[in-house]
Amino acid sequence: MGRDTIADIITSIRNADMDRKRVVRIAATNITENIVKILLREGFIENVRKHQESNKYFLVLTLRHRRNRKKSYRNIFNLKRISRPGLRIYSNYRRIPRILGGMGVVILSTSRGIMTDREARLERIGGEILCYIW
Repeated sequence: MGRDTIADIITSIRNADMDRKRVVRIAATNITENIVKILLREGFIENVRKHQESNKYFLVLTLRHRRNRKKSYRNIFNLKRISRPGLRIYSNYRRIPRILGGMGVVILSTSRGIMTDREARLERIGGEILCYIW
């Protein structure tokens, strides 16, 4: 069995966010780069840079944190993996779920690449639901 790279990056980001780390390093693949571009565009992360170490590429993400230290720490965003290698979840464009009434983001893998739920509804295409972000 192969590794689930999408679940790996989601877990890495979630763990770093809960541990209040500002920087996360994940393996760079085409899928992870597209997902990170969506996270950057939607404002969930601050910065992304590509780093090379002995013929392997890594993405170094700078997470966005709240700086209010008086109250208890709250996670900035939540990530949930939906479709997985053992159970693929597909949806047409009419049945793509809305997370928090449209405040959250659904990331889909479509025939035209990885995109958000809003883009998929505009282009009227469905696909595999990869993850929810809110």
